[in-house]
Amino acid sequence: MRPLRLGVLGSGKGGNFLAVAEAIRRQEIPAEIVLVASDRSDAPILGLAREKKLAVFACRAGAFRTKLEPEIEAELADRLEAAGVDLVVLAGYLRVVKDPLLRRFSGRMINVHPSLLPSFPGLRAWEQALKARVEQTGCTVHWVNEQVDGGEVIRQTKVPIRMGDTPESLHARIQEAEHRLLPEVIRDLALGRIPWGSATFS
Repeated sequence: MRPLRLGVLGSGKGGNFLAVAEAIRRQEIPAEIVLVASDRSDAPILGLAREKKLAVFACRAGAFRTKLEPEIEAELADRLEAAGVDLVVLAGYLRVVKDPLLRRFSGRMINVHPSLLPSFPGLRAWEQALKARVEQTGCTVHWVNEQVDGGEVIRQTKVPIRMGDTPESLHARIQEAEHRLLPEVIRDLALGRIPWGSATFS
């Protein structure tokens, strides 16, 4: 059985990318990362990928902060397809995914989100949880569809909120949970322990 071919998309520091790459290096996941891409040419995740001698792609700059223009996202989808990607992994990717990616990778794209969805979708979910004064939050890996953070949940990990937590301390513990959860989900998808998504885009 050939390794699962991953395309990792990120906008920031690349912590979840590193967690997946290290799990692959330790042979815990029968997968290989064939492309690391970002909507930002200066994103640290691209530097980390270059250090690991992985193929990288930076989208050209667009006019919007929350999404890519269809033609730019189509270029990204072209690169993912050319790399032979089986599964697209959104790992700290901060753009709303639209038609080009959704259509071409329907049922083959996952995201890791820093809350127990459906609670606290959207940006800075750990701050939302603190403001809501809930007793626990966590992280979720889910299939990606046209609704932001609205795809079918695959697996979740709970993170308790402690007395005196700040947004920074809570976010750090959620990230630690993400770094365990995301590689586990990819491993179980690669091994057929989790059924693949049936999401469609219409």
